[in-house]
Amino acid sequence: MSATGLDVFDKTLQTTNGWLNEIADGVGPDRQVAWHALGAVLHALRDRLTLGLAVHLGAQLPLLVRGLYYDQWHAGDPSLLKVRSADEFLQHVAKGLSGIRPVNAVTATESVFRVLNHHVNPDQIAKVREALPEQIRALWPPVNEAKRAGRSAA
Repeated sequence: MSATGLDVFDKTLQTTNGWLNEIADGVGPDRQVAWHALGAVLHALRDRLTLGLAVHLGAQLPLLVRGLYYDQWHAGDPSLLKVRSADEFLQHVAKGLSGIRPVNAVTATESVFRVLNHHVNPDQIAKVREALPEQIRALWPPVNEAKRAGRSAA
């Protein structure tokens, strides 16, 4: 039986809970913290990407996560495209993590990037990673090449 009465809502809740559980493996068992980490990293990433690439990444996200991703977005704001260093990127993440218990911005970023690697099309992840400056890209673990070959063939 459906918990919400709509399969699309049940599926996105289930998927989002899975993502939060994976993020919590890195940032600790508090689901609120995992949700904030997900939002902080997605916002920093979204704001660093070009408009087209940001939208393509958003299309790959589960419905509920997509809402978080687009929340308070001002499309076309070029201010964060100037972010070149890992430190600047992590400062943006840390700002998004304010108001919750202390969480290391590097740990949060790596946890979210791992989840994206696990659940988003590897070709899309490769495009996003390649669009980032080298210092920011260094925070993102590479996609497993075997997985990438398997997903591309599917």
